[in-house]
Amino acid sequence: MPEPGLSPLQSSLPTAAAHFGAHVLAQAGAVGVEAADTAPSTVPAPAAAGEPGPDLGRILSGPSGLGTAGLSLVRRAEPPVVTAPEAPAEAPAEALHIPGLHYHPVPEPDPVRVEEVSRRIKDWAVDEVDLFPEDWEGQFDGFSVGRYMVACHPDAPTVDHLMVATRLMVAENAVDDIYCEDHGGSPIGLGGRLLLAHTALDPVHTTTEYQPRWAESLHEDAPRRAYRSAMEYFVRQSTPSQADRFRHDMARLHMGYLAEAAWAQTDHTPEVWEYLVMRQYNNFRPCPTITDTVGGYELPTDLHAQPAMQRVLALAGNASTIVNDLYSYTKELASPGRHLNLPVVIAEREKLSEKDAYLKAVEVHNDLMRDFEAEAAALAEACPVPSVLRFLRGVAVWVDGNHYWHQTNTYRYSLPDFW
Repeated sequence: MPEPGLSPLQSSLPTAAAHFGAHVLAQAGAVGVEAADTAPSTVPAPAAAGEPGPDLGRILSGPSGLGTAGLSLVRRAEPPVVTAPEAPAEAPAEALHIPGLHYHPVPEPDPVRVEEVSRRIKDWAVDEVDLFPEDWEGQFDGFSVGRYMVACHPDAPTVDHLMVATRLMVAENAVDDIYCEDHGGSPIGLGGRLLLAHTALDPVHTTTEYQPRWAESLHEDAPRRAYRSAMEYFVRQSTPSQADRFRHDMARLHMGYLAEAAWAQTDHTPEVWEYLVMRQYNNFRPCPTITDTVGGYELPTDLHAQPAMQRVLALAGNASTIVNDLYSYTKELASPGRHLNLPVVIAEREKLSEKDAYLKAVEVHNDLMRDFEAEAAALAEACPVPSVLRFLRGVAVWVDGNHYWHQTNTYRYSLPDFW
């Protein structure tokens, strides 16, 4: 894979990380230097804190100003289309606004790419994997997955790279909806369904006699068809270590599904800390985990496995998932059955009103976001390797794009009248 460049859009990483200097930019732009060859096997301890300087903050935030939206050190197969002079990123007027929520606005995603990804993903869903019946088509379109993925991965070299993430996102939501929640899902028997679906990501190696029957089973329902196909595309684009990393994070996700299902079966409301534990597993982490694959480079395995990087990824996933709890709050309250989300758990366990519990959930999100930003900044300072810097930016931009999608998807979401 090519030497990683720096993502073109803004990052959530604060300028408190800025201590290096111009050598970082020189490293990132050097021709012919392989990040894997220069990466240390362990991350050094951060330097002593001092006054922030401008260099790393500028590098991590990327270029700005007129005509820079498409700039990247990674070549794009399709040139970006500049339709108007760029303005500072801000949420559209019709977007949902949660007062006090800590987030970073992003520029509108490239409309040409959004249209192309939206067309391709629907063709895949309908023609390749027979994902949904006709009466679900409006919900599929309303999900706006093309806009979601283009916002989260602005540095993807090609639409093919974007499609890798988009198929996986749609497949994961199919499993969640059909096995767990909205479209006939149930906690009863969920473990068996998830186990069989997981084998579409992590193939079974069994005897010659039984292998064909397992292979046939991957086509028996929409979630397994989607997982199998999406993973086949992903494996073609990724390295073996990236694919294995993704499988591991999907196993985490499925374990979180099972914990929530077990609580539903026993009608148990977890303590707030227990709920947050579950949400670290039942969360968005598999999505930012693949930011390097979608960007066309690889974060070396030893750097990805570092505890500091794992903490950054966990915090990014946790913050992004609490965003979902906040924006989907009224949607879940209006759905059949009882849905656990952070405001509901806080209200019951801490004896707060619905409004006060919701506002406290906003505070929890903000704490997670600030911890994510601080830990990512410290890691960037401790390990100024080009692949690390780009991966951290990619994760930060994914977090921002995820919020943008929730905030602007008024087809799916509305807010409580607490203000």
